[in-house]
Amino acid sequence: MAMLNMAKALNLALREALAENDKAIILGQDVGYDEGVFRITEGLLKQFGEERVVDFPVAESAIIGLAIGLCVTGYTPICEMQFSGFGYHGFHQIESHATRLRNRTRGRFTCPMVIRMPYGGGIRAIEHHSESRETIWAHLPGMKVVIPSGPRNARALLRASIHDPDPVMFYEPKASYRAFREEVPDEPETMEIGKAKVVREGSDVTIISYGASMRPVLEAAEELEEDHGVDAELIDLLSLVPLDRDTINASVRKTGRCVVVHEAPKHIGPAAEVVAGIVEDSLLYLEAPIERVTGYDLVLPFFNSELPFMPDVRKVVSATQKVLSF
Repeated sequence: MAMLNMAKALNLALREALAENDKAIILGQDVGYDEGVFRITEGLLKQFGEERVVDFPVAESAIIGLAIGLCVTGYTPICEMQFSGFGYHGFHQIESHATRLRNRTRGRFTCPMVIRMPYGGGIRAIEHHSESRETIWAHLPGMKVVIPSGPRNARALLRASIHDPDPVMFYEPKASYRAFREEVPDEPETMEIGKAKVVREGSDVTIISYGASMRPVLEAAEELEEDHGVDAELIDLLSLVPLDRDTINASVRKTGRCVVVHEAPKHIGPAAEVVAGIVEDSLLYLEAPIERVTGYDLVLPFFNSELPFMPDVRKVVSATQKVLSF
């Protein structure tokens, strides 16, 4: 196995997709000659040519609109929005056409496209380059929303998304692109979309997160165990749509306590849906109210105030102690 960071693992998945499927095509701003703003498409233009790795102007709506047409004609487009904050310019194409195509044609056509969007703070970028608005996309019927947390699951989930017959919003935590490395199998690997992973088993409390927020959650679990003797079970959601309620509820029924962590704003955020599912299915198993550790309900602030906005170890530990002391 190779030790790869997330950027290299995503590049590997794209390289495999282009090699395995001659109808796969990458579309986006600066994805070709500049190899992507985060270098995720590094080397792909040179290997596969400009008919397979296509540079576009600053026109997100055109990227998505053309990709929908390509789907109808048998292609598998993989679109890159340079930053998630630019994706709104393609919203009407996504909402009005991509997510509705299967239903509109009564299954005659599907829309097997992936929309890659780097999201989140932590890299000292400016407004529209740092937000976490995954709830917007999760609210669209017909759209899967996948969010990896590390190199191995990023590669496997991107492969699964490319193989999926319906549109997938692939939200990439850019703060994790080069933050750490892990072993990624040499042979192609694919994960099932919609299955959360229990990354750490425990008995005292369930902590649920995804994407870049998994790093402070993992560190918080270690601190809770070493300093307070708390045995926390950690769940990485990996996708918001479908949401793996079975794994969530099985864990909460075991521990009786829960904390949900994400970078997105709190109001109507993904944690709200997670909590609602727990209340519907496992309310009588709870020993304490559920705590949420989230971003604030405001635009992500500029550089000096960026990190205090985001979930961190201190906030996760504090919320967990509050749940345990109830």
